[in-house]
Amino acid sequence: MGGGIGSIPAAREHAAEGSLILTEWTQQPALTLPDRAQLALAFDPARLQADLAAVEAMTWTDHFVRQNYEGQWDVLPLRHQAGATHPIMQAYTPPEATDFVDAAILDRTPYFRNVLAAIPCPLKAVRLMRLTPGSRIKEHADHDLAADWGQARLHIPVTTNPGVTFLLNRVHVAMAPGEAWYLRLSDPHAVTNDGETDRVHLVIDCATNDWLIEQIAA
Repeated sequence: MGGGIGSIPAAREHAAEGSLILTEWTQQPALTLPDRAQLALAFDPARLQADLAAVEAMTWTDHFVRQNYEGQWDVLPLRHQAGATHPIMQAYTPPEATDFVDAAILDRTPYFRNVLAAIPCPLKAVRLMRLTPGSRIKEHADHDLAADWGQARLHIPVTTNPGVTFLLNRVHVAMAPGEAWYLRLSDPHAVTNDGETDRVHLVIDCATNDWLIEQIAA
């Protein structure tokens, strides 16, 4: 399954890794880019995990779309829409938002800040997303998260384990700590953590630009 939604009308949804805030129905252009691509970026897993350890004890917010998961799936915002104060509003990219600011937490996580600076795309919302052992994200789609349509979502694993399975179009995506991946999440995707440790990803929303298109198409 790799064709995605194509040009059929799609209900637009917005939030962190899965969402159910419906806005307008739109006619989207056909998809031409692959549904997944490892980007030519690599980061130090030990430094990523050190920054995670610095904030792991802070208050994380449960993902608010409860019907999309079982167990514990929570979020720690690192960058958000300017003026957003509620953690849920800080955890996703509103479709109309144009101004984004770094959260104060980035002052405690200098390597995360360096990672974001290394991504040559206009950044929108950024957050850590944690899926605890025994938890699963049910299959769903985030209908406007496709680079072809102007907005992309990037994943950088911070911690994972062999029991984590990420399915995109029901095909496994094997992602190791420190790698950077584009995933077309307008297509069906699901995640399970059958391991014994947390799975934490740095999840980055960004605007599509020429660099990203070249990376995905390579």
